[in-house]
Amino acid sequence: MRRMPGATAPPSLTVMPKITSRRSLLAAALLTALVAPQLPSAAVAASRPASAPVEVPAPSTGTPIGTRTLHLVDTSRPDPWKPAAGHRELMVSLWYPALPSAGPKAPYVSKELAKKLLGTEAAATVRTHATLNALPAPKARPLVVLSPGFGMSRFTLTGLAEDLASRGYAVAAVDHTYEAPVEFPGGRIEDCLLCAKPDAGSVMSNRAKDISFVLDRLTAPGSGLRVDRSRIGAAGHSIGGASAVEAMRTDPRVKAAVNMDGNFFTEPSADGPKRPVLLLGAQRTAHPDALEDWEKTWRHLTGWKRWLDVTDGGHLTFTDTPWLVENFGMPPGIPSEAVPGAFGTLKAARATAVTRAYVSAFFDRHLRGKPSPLLERPSAAYPEVAFLK
Repeated sequence: MRRMPGATAPPSLTVMPKITSRRSLLAAALLTALVAPQLPSAAVAASRPASAPVEVPAPSTGTPIGTRTLHLVDTSRPDPWKPAAGHRELMVSLWYPALPSAGPKAPYVSKELAKKLLGTEAAATVRTHATLNALPAPKARPLVVLSPGFGMSRFTLTGLAEDLASRGYAVAAVDHTYEAPVEFPGGRIEDCLLCAKPDAGSVMSNRAKDISFVLDRLTAPGSGLRVDRSRIGAAGHSIGGASAVEAMRTDPRVKAAVNMDGNFFTEPSADGPKRPVLLLGAQRTAHPDALEDWEKTWRHLTGWKRWLDVTDGGHLTFTDTPWLVENFGMPPGIPSEAVPGAFGTLKAARATAVTRAYVSAFFDRHLRGKPSPLLERPSAAYPEVAFLK
């Protein structure tokens, strides 16, 4: 597959020849420009007052939330992408309802990782709403595991994670090592080795194993996080969304899964998931290849299911990328044909609101037994969302 004209492919993000459809190729071209070593747009940077630091969009409730980072090592398997590295290592961020604390707010991303992924340290100044290492509030919580898109970091799902935590969920976002740049304790950064030669089926299978391993650790005694083991869900963006559904298929502990605009790429398994699935896409009806990919899998989903489409959104609508670009500017040199597939015409605030509303409504219904009209019929509050199935 040819690279988009005018786009370069740094090690942290390479267009995936076996994975991308035309629409996701356009999104990849934009992301390629985003990680190029360029400063934010001067016009946008100049328009933002120096006294107004950028914040992660505020969570839906004022519940205190905490966060901490885990470095996990799976001694049961070697790393599939770099066997010479030894056992599989993962970095995981946790968010959870917390006891009130006067401690410092957690950093959004380190300067080093921001520069590696975005080409500038600017995003390291973003303020979050979670208190670093705050004590969890007493009570076992439903757990949601998040998986980011290929070549993207777990920090791009911070806005969704903080919101879910404010609503009473424990949340764990996983960085899948060698599928994106990942920073480990001590400042060691492992590059995206798989970007040079990705394979969708292997990525999905391995991510499902990563998610199951994280569940092993978070549900074990002494994890430091009180998790209700009977109420576990998974969600992800792009191939992370497809991997969340695959994790539910292979791990009975996962009771519900959300796929945010991720192609499945592989032939559906004959033993498809019998548990709830939300397919939350963008512009699917405008792209036959994306439509066909989900149509094939849809027939094999035999539990509760919904297929919703954000008709004026884009592939990156469900991540932090829209508000990062809105605040730090669109880097120059981005192919104009990449922007519609990546963002559509939806503003950042609406992208955040739509994503949070429907993902939380889904998990509230299937992990907490709280029905929501958002999942039953179109809503006047969210006219951007169409019911396809």
